[in-house]
Amino acid sequence: MIDACLTIDGRPVGTDETFAVLNPATGAEAGRAPRAGQAELDAAVAAAKRAFPAWSAQDDATLRAACEAVTAKLQEHAEELARVLTLEQGKPLNGLGSRWEMGGAAAWAGYTASLSLPVQVLQDTNEGRVELHRKPLGVVGSITPWNFPVMIAIWHVLPALRTGNTVVLKPSPYTPLATLRMVEILNEVLPAGVLNAVSGDDAGFNIGAAMSSHPDIAKIVFTGSIGTGRHVMRSAAETLKRLTLELGGNDAGIVLPDADPAKIAEGLFWGAFINNGQTCAAMKRLYVHDSIHDAVCEALVAYARAIPVGDGLDEASALGPVQNRMQFDKVARLVADAAGRGKVLCGGAPGDGLFFPPTIVAGLTNGDPLVDEEQFGPALPVIRYSDVEEAIAAANDSPNGLGGSVWSSDIDAAKAVAKRMECGSVWINKHGAIQPNAPFGGIKSSGLGVEFAEDGLKEYTSAQVIFS
Repeated sequence: MIDACLTIDGRPVGTDETFAVLNPATGAEAGRAPRAGQAELDAAVAAAKRAFPAWSAQDDATLRAACEAVTAKLQEHAEELARVLTLEQGKPLNGLGSRWEMGGAAAWAGYTASLSLPVQVLQDTNEGRVELHRKPLGVVGSITPWNFPVMIAIWHVLPALRTGNTVVLKPSPYTPLATLRMVEILNEVLPAGVLNAVSGDDAGFNIGAAMSSHPDIAKIVFTGSIGTGRHVMRSAAETLKRLTLELGGNDAGIVLPDADPAKIAEGLFWGAFINNGQTCAAMKRLYVHDSIHDAVCEALVAYARAIPVGDGLDEASALGPVQNRMQFDKVARLVADAAGRGKVLCGGAPGDGLFFPPTIVAGLTNGDPLVDEEQFGPALPVIRYSDVEEAIAAANDSPNGLGGSVWSSDIDAAKAVAKRMECGSVWINKHGAIQPNAPFGGIKSSGLGVEFAEDGLKEYTSAQVIFS
């Protein structure tokens, strides 16, 4: 069993109280995490605030070298952290699981280390010189979710460090172990106080709310549900914090009539079921033209039935359990409702514990709960349409706007549809393939601001214009 610790001012810190972290595959304890309170949070923020002047004064080359050292540490400890991830999150070690997540974390860290925001000369004439400088904000508070605990933490932490900010990180109470261990490891190559971590299960003290309202935290970056994102905004309002919010999605895929069902089946499946569907930018609803609807359903079902589901520590597993009981119950509720409205083509019946088979349901439409609500689990509704205009309107008929996709043999036709989709990212013949060199963020209720690339880096800075 894993016993985790906080990291405050470069040192491991224990607490009087701890809480259990469960292995979703077995229900047994994977480990215990510290239950931090106001005193621990204040100590972490104070340490980050003390570290900020020296850290923010480092030149660009020093900050880059530090982020490269962080990347090397992630690579060095990838297998250790992957196993902890599987124990607490449930995802398999293999395939698109924990080892893949660790590889993605290192890739994002390495790419972010290579970025910079040099001084931009806006004017240099006889009338004067005007320069745009990017300055770090101060202490950044990072609040991360349970679906990709390590990789999303890196998405938050690396751009903050690269731009000269210091960080206080709070992982999800469902999956704190790998993140706390990662922060402990990274402190081997970072100055004390630059990266701190606190954890809690919100039993009597809500750390996330306290971070969002803390007067010494300059910015909150949060990945999670729309409802919690609203709470973060409210808590942050009094101190006028900077915010980056990557919130829920209900991504739509549109399959045009010229698509080849056999060729797209694998991409459709993993676009929807990556990480067991527990992905903000997973495809949550699929609109398929009437002329190929049945063929697409048949190809999808055939692929889904060949996917092995089991304990993530079994190297043969391709999908694991749903991560927690609350999410499992939501998926079960939506699938049970959908079974009464449409036709369950595969899956549908919950397994033992938190295991739920990949489920595909046909015969639904907008207005049905499985279509309208973000299921965030292994269930995909397939909706039949006869006119592309109808499909575009249905795809856009959502308060969410994170991602979308178009599937077609005609790239130009797919791009024409893509431009009309109301979402931050659109993929052609794939779904959810985010990259560190491309900005990522949602519109409507799916978020505020962007992550990744230079645009994401700028979110951790303020602009200062110098006239001379």
